[in-house]
Amino acid sequence: MNEGQDWIYSDAVKDHFMNPRNFLFGDESQFDFDAVGIVGNPICGDQMKMYIKVKDDKIEDVRWKTYGCASAIASTSALSELAKGKTLDEATQISAKDIDDYLGNLPKHKFHCSVLGHQALADAVKNYRAQNKTKSN
Repeated sequence: MNEGQDWIYSDAVKDHFMNPRNFLFGDESQFDFDAVGIVGNPICGDQMKMYIKVKDDKIEDVRWKTYGCASAIASTSALSELAKGKTLDEATQISAKDIDDYLGNLPKHKFHCSVLGHQALADAVKNYRAQNKTKSN
């Protein structure tokens, strides 16, 4: 960033980017997860993995990894906070707009980053349900 240019992100985005919540450091085998969701955007190159731990149909814990920009990292961090403790159905209802609002609004050209986190979580929930449907049959 050149001297005199303003940072285009809200304080909440900066905080979640600089201090990401629930980020999965190291090897994924160190987190006892029940399902993983993966999504990527070939246009911008961002990729996200969302790992969920489920108990009594609620997201007990969540971890994630993201390859992407500040908006992608902040959005995934915010989503991980919003999803914890919610039922699977409630968690999948968290929208990109909910994430954007929570962060105090992303720049318009970065809004798509909040959609990716939502899609990764939905994929993890879908995979969890598919695995548990198979186990119960």
